[in-house]
Amino acid sequence: MINLFILLAGDPKSGGGTIQLLFLGLMILVFWLFMIRPQAKKAKQQKTFIDNLQKGDKVVTIAGIHGVVNKVNEDNTLSLEINPGSYIKIERSSISMDWTAQLNKVAEVKK
Repeated sequence: MINLFILLAGDPKSGGGTIQLLFLGLMILVFWLFMIRPQAKKAKQQKTFIDNLQKGDKVVTIAGIHGVVNKVNEDNTLSLEINPGSYIKIERSSISMDWTAQLNKVAEVKK
């Protein structure tokens, strides 16, 4: 296999860098497929999740605080009820989509 690549690359003195350019393009494509694209997809899902939060949703913050959304404020913050009568104000971006999904999945299994 390596011999085939050496043959296709040609003589290094004659400037046979076509295969090298092809490999570089292939590496960039693989990098995009396996690294950049999945991260962009997950970021889009996180943004959609945060934008769709409503009063009464059970959530978990990235710090591990469990609570129920009491109020969605206009300044990208939430009022989160962590105990009956105890409220904290947090940023929307501090809600963990993964942990919240896991919390809701466990709650459905218990029902």
